[in-house]
Amino acid sequence: MARVCEICGRRPEYGSVISHSGQHSKRVRLPNLQRVRVIYQGKRRTMRVCTRCLKAGKVQKA
Repeated sequence: MARVCEICGRRPEYGSVISHSGQHSKRVRLPNLQRVRVIYQGKRRTMRVCTRCLKAGKVQKA
């Protein structure tokens, strides 16, 4: 299952960690997704929603 917010579409961000000596190594920043029961388009269902959308009130909890 993809790590994507079903409301806003936030997905993992890829980048590099740069150490003090300048070496680069890969890193991934994952969105903080929560499984939440919501009312979406008039139906109650479980969605993976990021906490940013939950705090903003973009989702009505069931």
